[in-house]
Amino acid sequence: MFEKRLRRLEKDDLIRHLLTRGSPQGPVVTIGGKQYINFSSNDYLGLAGRPELLKAAAEAGKRFGFGSGASRLLAGGSSIHERLEKMTAAFKETEEALIFNSGYAGNTGAIPSLAAGSSVIFSDELNHASIIDGCRLSGARVLVFRHRNAGHLEELMKRERAGQKVVVTDSVFSMDGDIAPLRDIHSICLRHDAVLYIDDAHGTGVLGNGKGALAHFGLAPEPWIVQMGTFSKALGSYGAFAAGGRDVISWIANTARSFMFSTTLPAPVVAASMKALGLLEDGRGLVRKLWKNRKRLAGGLKDIGYDEGPSETPIMTVAPGNLKETVALSEYLWGKGIYAPAIRPPTVREPRLRITVTAAHTEILIGRLIDALKKY
Repeated sequence: MFEKRLRRLEKDDLIRHLLTRGSPQGPVVTIGGKQYINFSSNDYLGLAGRPELLKAAAEAGKRFGFGSGASRLLAGGSSIHERLEKMTAAFKETEEALIFNSGYAGNTGAIPSLAAGSSVIFSDELNHASIIDGCRLSGARVLVFRHRNAGHLEELMKRERAGQKVVVTDSVFSMDGDIAPLRDIHSICLRHDAVLYIDDAHGTGVLGNGKGALAHFGLAPEPWIVQMGTFSKALGSYGAFAAGGRDVISWIANTARSFMFSTTLPAPVVAASMKALGLLEDGRGLVRKLWKNRKRLAGGLKDIGYDEGPSETPIMTVAPGNLKETVALSEYLWGKGIYAPAIRPPTVREPRLRITVTAAHTEILIGRLIDALKKY
């Protein structure tokens, strides 16, 4: 049964293969004994392989061991878990923060906590799969508004008279690199007394001089706003957090099943996140370098005739046409020593190469990609 299904996927160019790195994450990686320029990573600031993170993790391992042994509610957490939460709350300028094991766990835990029972969720149609799953798990009624369309969101909200309203959106949409119109959404939430839940996974460390999407739009982190972010992308570590008002974070800690019933993150991972957050706050040079590289790559793509699409961030797309052409372009780049995988349905409706540039890419590496595309 599964053999036939797999053959069908392969026939339709939808089969995926797991690749194994033989090197740290970075702008250049080793796969199958060969080096490739890596344009697939969410390690936007190039922190994943920094020795400071490795040292912090090793020191925490010596003090606390590796495995945490239990959930936070069963004393699986250590003093540095609490310290990371305080650092994160200060960074996001909220009263409290709560660590989750991943962004997926954050969305599938926090969203049902906020939107149980008679709530109505308003969700952008291109929200991440983990948001969609969190909405489904909540059991609440879900109304989907057209992508980045604040007018449609307000139309839907005006029709709803009863129940708690919760608006859920990505800040940066991970497949196109565009940004949610948060200033408009914020105003709509105020008018309709709605909770705003922002998945800032691809905005934290990238937007707002690194502070995230609210800072990007000059919006204050009000108590009725919950920000979910990750340590696993721009911060180069692992795990996630929810940040918001004291009461709402306490509610999430007491009701989010993915938090309550998961063994907590190992102390070395938490220590690496603390160090990464400290590096980001100590200086914004990496963020500036990231955006400088983004400008360089976007300009290069435009010069050779590629439309970067709706991208406003270091996530850019190259869409050569149909699925077969997209896979062919990815394979061509692979042959040139460049890793830029084809993103295909059902992850996206329209196939494309999702190209992410980081602060760690050099002018030479970016130039290699532009030159290869120019010759294709």
